[in-house]
Amino acid sequence: MKPAFKYVLWSFGLISATIIGYISFTLWQILSIGTAYQAKQFCSGVFVSQRTPESIFERDVLAEIAGLSTLEQSIVKSIQVKIDRPQQSVTASIFGWAKNQAIFRPGLGCTLVIDRSETELRSQTQQLNLTPRQDRRWLQGKTNQIPAEINQKRLTAAMNWIFSSQHNSRAVVIVYKGEIVAERYAPGFSAQMPLLGWSMTKSVMNALVGILVKEGKLSLTDKNLMPEWNNPGDRRSQITLDRMLRMSSGLKFDENEGNPLGNLIQMLFAQSNVAAYAASQPLEADPGSKWQYASGTTNIISRIVRRAIGNDADYLTFPRRALFNPLGMSSAVIEPDASGTFIGSAFMYATARDWARFGLLYLQDGMWEGQRILPAGWVKYSRTPAPAAPKKDYAAHFRLMNVSTPSGRSEIMTAQGFQDQYTAIIPSHQLVIVHLGRNKNRTRQEFIPRVLAAFTR
Repeated sequence: MKPAFKYVLWSFGLISATIIGYISFTLWQILSIGTAYQAKQFCSGVFVSQRTPESIFERDVLAEIAGLSTLEQSIVKSIQVKIDRPQQSVTASIFGWAKNQAIFRPGLGCTLVIDRSETELRSQTQQLNLTPRQDRRWLQGKTNQIPAEINQKRLTAAMNWIFSSQHNSRAVVIVYKGEIVAERYAPGFSAQMPLLGWSMTKSVMNALVGILVKEGKLSLTDKNLMPEWNNPGDRRSQITLDRMLRMSSGLKFDENEGNPLGNLIQMLFAQSNVAAYAASQPLEADPGSKWQYASGTTNIISRIVRRAIGNDADYLTFPRRALFNPLGMSSAVIEPDASGTFIGSAFMYATARDWARFGLLYLQDGMWEGQRILPAGWVKYSRTPAPAAPKKDYAAHFRLMNVSTPSGRSEIMTAQGFQDQYTAIIPSHQLVIVHLGRNKNRTRQEFIPRVLAAFTR
């Protein structure tokens, strides 16, 4: 055999082996993401929301795969999920392969076990005071006296519309002048059930940063935010906290939730340290020059909060001590990653009433029962459009929208999340509207105007 021909065969064999190896590794990554997602989904659903596994499978898993190919649906349905109630853990695998585990810890929800042992993760929460404070009077239920200025027929019609089968709504709470005037839940859901807010969690991170600014532990002009960025010549050191909050860091990040190998999905379901993963991304634009919505940005902020507090025990109890307990948000939990950093981009659970309490805090300019929770001017800052946002519809970890009504235009700031979660704060009408569900279509552009039409000024 001639040497040249041997070389061709060798090269072909090497290339073939490389391709097969790449395909095998990619397939393993995709399957691992699938099992990690289901382990986390079932863990939080069962142990945080107190839902049945059957409900999660039928109303979440099957709903998610409805648009997939037959092969993809078969793969997802082949994932075996084992729920260990005594140990409060969930393990998911596919034919014993690509196994992933999530564990529940009271007060912190569920965490994927990645790069650390279950024993190590459980030891993180020993002797932590994560007990919620009892609910206060606020938002205990619907008021019996509907104010005369509310058109009840229109309000009922709006609620009927949002709970029609096409919208997959699970919970809606409408608060007017501090009282619930409309509230409804889909079958299988209730006022006592904490539900996932997805990216509404980002707005909660805005509040936690604001509290630390009030305490003098953070400043919007802070630079050198990550130790990894402090090397000579690293332009990431010039990113300010303000630019992070306004999604104008300049960091490269793939936010495509449909790509299992992209930054977003890899960060949420394959990384033990979400902030370190996000902080490792390179700059693609000068800080402040480009707006790009990126969940990695919020998880970096979560680590900034952790570093500002300094003590991990204080950090893990900080949301409850500084925000949830003062507002009576007894159901709220933000779930951390395996490194102990809150996944502030996506993983907060709370009841619809507690999401409404959060909205009320911003409606009341950061005040709660005479106590200033957020610094003076923080709410105004949080609703001021980011200079780099091309449509001026994004502020500081809050979305902005304008709605036209017969009585004029209303400026609205909203916490918004994947699958149609939103908490809308409407100062012009003294309203907070919370919607939680699982919907591929966005309802807020139509539902909010329908609600506003029921109110006069």
